[in-house]
Amino acid sequence: MKRFDAVIFDMDGVIVDSEPWHEHAFREVFHELGYGDRHGIDFRSYIGRSDRALWEDFIAKHRPPQALDQLLALKQNRLIDLLRREQPIFEGLPDLVEKLARHYPLAVASGSNHPVIDEVLAMKQLRRFFCVVASTQDVGKTKPAPDVFLHAAKLLAVPPHRCCVIEDSAAGITAARAAEMTVIAITNSLPREQLAHAHHIVDTYEEVEALLLPAAAPLAARPPNAGGQPAPLM
Repeated sequence: MKRFDAVIFDMDGVIVDSEPWHEHAFREVFHELGYGDRHGIDFRSYIGRSDRALWEDFIAKHRPPQALDQLLALKQNRLIDLLRREQPIFEGLPDLVEKLARHYPLAVASGSNHPVIDEVLAMKQLRRFFCVVASTQDVGKTKPAPDVFLHAAKLLAVPPHRCCVIEDSAAGITAARAAEMTVIAITNSLPREQLAHAHHIVDTYEEVEALLLPAAAPLAARPPNAGGQPAPLM
């Protein structure tokens, strides 16, 4: 693989095994709202997309009395409760992040809102490894739009084409490629055939490590700019 100046992680399905808990939280809220199995939502089609995208489609289908912001808050609060209880960080992820952080500045670029991201990164003390946290909440557009990845690159002070993204969803791969970033897709959430437009597809975090670490140079060996990030490309 070519050299990179930063690595950007998606969160749901890459850092935390949250996709089943997203669905669980939605189903509980649907039940409480009186829709039960009549919600008409195909959850797998929303993997890699935001809660807002799902709720907007739900509202268009059912016209519930609750406002969008109220629905967003109901599901988000339920999800946070579930994540606190389950602590579903993927086995092998903390070790990978710790190793990569010795060589690259790391960022999170997630479709989740900041309260959920904060909750996840508090697990296993992961927050200390990430110098940048970006959410689609910051940019107003969800994946497959590239905005959250471009926002993360801007905060990292690294050109997009010098960033490598680790994703698990088709929408996330499309977003990262639209941002002109290299994408490693991991098969945590979808089969390989649905991730075929990634540059690399892996099944394990050890494979991610093998792709990224041989070409990496320790941060201390790189000339820093004034902000402490890798120097801009010439």
